[in-house]
Amino acid sequence: MKFSTKSRYGLRALFDMAYHSGNLPTQIKDISRRQDISPRYLEQIFQDLKKAGLIKSRRGPQGGYFLAKKPEEITVKQVLLAAEGELALVSCTREDAPEKDKCDFDSRCVTQKVWAEATRKLTEYFDSVTLRDLCDQGKELGLEKELDHRFMYYI
Repeated sequence: MKFSTKSRYGLRALFDMAYHSGNLPTQIKDISRRQDISPRYLEQIFQDLKKAGLIKSRRGPQGGYFLAKKPEEITVKQVLLAAEGELALVSCTREDAPEKDKCDFDSRCVTQKVWAEATRKLTEYFDSVTLRDLCDQGKELGLEKELDHRFMYYI
């Protein structure tokens, strides 16, 4: 199983926002620089995250993107669903699978239960990990928080 860059980068970007900015607006260029992700690609990813209600945006000189919820309320599962649309390991285990994806062995497939259970356990795990958990891991790793230069004043 392999998640797309959209999922991986989306999760990294939201972690970055939670870790460095909390609930303050963050500009794409800052996330892009810290996470080494193309700003254009981040804009595309953020459209999906915005539709999913995970982030909001504010225009203007003090604007940018910010989390729509507290970090402890945003799970990895929510981010992955926003980016991927689904988390099924194989399409034949989806209850709403289109006819073309249904298995010819549907009622007598032994492996189908393996995939369904693996998907359930993985989904359960992703639902148990929040952005707050990732921020705590970042602190444990000693990741340095970057102060937002927009709020720095020199005398």
